Amino acid sequence: MDTLLWYLDITLDYIAEMLPCMVIGGAVFLLLLPKRRKKLRQKHLTSGRIREAALFLFVLFCAGLAALTVFPSGFWTPQHWQNAISGMEPLWPLIPLSQSVPNIQWMPTLFRSDISLGEWGLYMMVANALIFLPMGFFPNLLWRRPRWWKGLLVGVCSSLSIEFLQLFAGRSTDIDDLILNSSGAFLGGLLALILGKLVPSLSRKFQVEVRHGRETGDPKPAPGAGAGQL
Repeated sequence: MDTLLWYLDITLDYIAEMLPCMVIGGAVFLLLLPKRRKKLRQKHLTSGRIREAALFLFVLFCAGLAALTVFPSGFWTPQHWQNAISGMEPLWPLIPLSQSVPNIQWMPTLFRSDISLGEWGLYMMVANALIFLPMGFFPNLLWRRPRWWKGLLVGVCSSLSIEFLQLFAGRSTDIDDLILNSSGAFLGGLLALILGKLVPSLSRKFQVEVRHGRETGDPKPAPGAGAGQL
């Protein structure tokens, strides 16, 4: 029970660190919403409320994930900003590549039997996989023609980008994170595919729809127009 409470405390701390970036991401999404809707209208497409809500949640998640991965550790905590404003520490510590590159962990250690994970290691292993579930789930849910490989592709590309950017943020860069992140995204993509098979009428509500001429006064677009639009 104590271990579970400890896990909960850690998770809540991470969520609190994600919130400032999520607020910024949500504000940018709302500011760009009129422009994006205009582009959809020009392509004779419309995005329903359910899809917009899912897209908004995905943007919030991506912003929160960035706060935990591509910024220096503790960057979004109030204590860090107080220290930075008072001049006690730099706002963004500059980490030279000569210091970060030699510390890259190139060899995976996930399956080595001589390594004891411990409570912290187990938490990080599970968290690194679960936190990337949305990276595979939402693209397959929001894009036309979902495929099993899309979640994996998004997971690998986003994880590789994060691991590279972490070289400049003083965070650890290792192959284990890439494996766990990609596995989580792949699982998330499969969950979206299963949802689409079980409830196809629901999954269609998360995709753009064609605006017919009778509703808008515009000529009816060619079949298949706008596939894959966000």
